[in-house]
Amino acid sequence: MKITEVRVVAMSDPVPPERRHRTDLGTKVKSDSAIIFVDSDTGLTGMGAALGNPGVLQAIVEYELGPEVVGEDPMFSERIYEKLYNGSRARPAMDTGWSQPDPSRRRGMVMEAIAGIDIAVWDLKAQALGIPVYQALGATRDRVRAYGSGGWAPGDEAEAELGGYAAKGFSAVKMRVVGRDGFSIENTVRRVKAARRGIGPDVELMIDAHGSLDVSTSIRLAKALESYDIAWFEEPVSPDDHQGQALVRQATSIPIASGEREFTRYDFQDLLAHGALDIAQPDVARAGGFTEIRRIAALTSAHQVRLAPHAWGSGVLFAASIHVAMAAPNCHILEVSQGYMPMIWDLFNEDYQIHDGVVYAPDRPGLGFTLRADALERFKYIPGPEYEW
Repeated sequence: MKITEVRVVAMSDPVPPERRHRTDLGTKVKSDSAIIFVDSDTGLTGMGAALGNPGVLQAIVEYELGPEVVGEDPMFSERIYEKLYNGSRARPAMDTGWSQPDPSRRRGMVMEAIAGIDIAVWDLKAQALGIPVYQALGATRDRVRAYGSGGWAPGDEAEAELGGYAAKGFSAVKMRVVGRDGFSIENTVRRVKAARRGIGPDVELMIDAHGSLDVSTSIRLAKALESYDIAWFEEPVSPDDHQGQALVRQATSIPIASGEREFTRYDFQDLLAHGALDIAQPDVARAGGFTEIRRIAALTSAHQVRLAPHAWGSGVLFAASIHVAMAAPNCHILEVSQGYMPMIWDLFNEDYQIHDGVVYAPDRPGLGFTLRADALERFKYIPGPEYEW
């Protein structure tokens, strides 16, 4: 089996004006995604997802990465990843046994494009084998506990919002540090207190700052929230400040989670070296696809750090994240978005199997999902930014 073509389809999902609200990222007006297709000479096609600007990703794949993959055998998925990562030095890198990455491919949107191709290669490979991706990766489980992820409601409204997630059967829920009423320590404490009322004492509660705080504010907030039994404090500071995140971790009893904006195992190695991490949250469509996620899972497991994959984007990204969760031994929970995201829920012919706060693995070959006939037209790409400030 040989790869014959690599294609990118840019997609958008506008957010209706009545569903828009401001967060620390701005006001979201649409969600963008790029789906990467890897065609083969057998008629099988693999499907992957990449984060980043879809138009830029199209150019990266069309003019640089795609031609390097054509002619390769998808069964050699590790080789394909190393070829894309190391670029012109792929052969000496594989011959000598140490990485010699192309400077432009280590991080950023080129790595996101590599991640998307890698997901599609694994989908194609598993289809050819006639098994789900998580079994091709090496299955650990066929179901995993999920948490309801959202939580933007202001003030005491957080009680009903987070309580609503728990009522769906989730035994863990996550809320944003910056709500629709903006940020102050007093605001967040009030919202967390309300959320705890809504979910009761037995449901885990996580908070997510999206890297929007400085070290001192993060420490003050963490200390103010310790009595509310917080399961983790996610991205308290910028992902460029691993040392600062370590200081936050040292100052609080709340576990620290991060990783959704990190690239490859080398970024996670730096987090571990700084002692900045309790729960690793790599995004399969950013950190390097299935191939690199397996390495990140092994690395973090060796440090007794658990894995909770970031799974916020398109349906293809969520489907891939399900397979990560089923394969990684140190994965203990999976994110399930509670936001307005039709591009997750209305993309496929098949339904996700999520019942009573548990996500079940698909039993079909590959990723196990097929696009609806109208998906590419319904979610046609719209130029412009995703957020307005």
